[in-house]
Amino acid sequence: MKLSIIIPSYNEAATVVKTINRVKKIQLKNITKEIIVVDDGSTDSTRKKLSNVTNVIKIFLKKNQGKGAAIRHGLAKVSGDYVLIQDADLEYDPQDISALLAPVLSGKAKVVYGSRFTGPHRNMLFWHLMGNKILSFMTNILFNTTISDMEVGYKLIPTKLLKSLSPKSDRFGFEPEVTAKILKTGERIFEVPISYTGREFSEGKKITWKDGLESFYLLWKYRLV
Repeated sequence: MKLSIIIPSYNEAATVVKTINRVKKIQLKNITKEIIVVDDGSTDSTRKKLSNVTNVIKIFLKKNQGKGAAIRHGLAKVSGDYVLIQDADLEYDPQDISALLAPVLSGKAKVVYGSRFTGPHRNMLFWHLMGNKILSFMTNILFNTTISDMEVGYKLIPTKLLKSLSPKSDRFGFEPEVTAKILKTGERIFEVPISYTGREFSEGKKITWKDGLESFYLLWKYRLV
């Protein structure tokens, strides 16, 4: 199996190289890795730091377009059998990649999500927690499932399936859009516990309540179409 790891990055100079190096160090038996880093128009020193990184595919966008758009650009370069999204801020630990792969390798699942609520984690801001819980609850009602963490960024999806979904959301709407479209195909999502070290806004966290409202809209939109 070949695993393509897309790392979208926007103004993550403090962590992007650390993230790449940790992903490189992960040993996966009988699996080759392809790392695709997409700089989403960073205005800090992210691009300068990436210039010294080797053995990865690098994509530099001229202007900031959003996480979903960055993932689309990365997806266009993917050559692996599976795609994993790895945020550049190290909220998700690359050590958990093997945990996401395990259900696929054992034949138990095709699509695997990490769950921040069933593994060890740094406590979230209360309203972020509530927003995530409400959105997951809404997903379960609309699509008759029992997913615990719809908004999680750690998603492992077959490349053929992800490309067939033709994701269109530019920002964080990528998460609800892709989840809704996967569930509408009839594919059930397998969840595994992952560790999570959430950031504060002062540390560079970018998602806001407006993205939560967009998620509500997208869940309903893709349930009805």
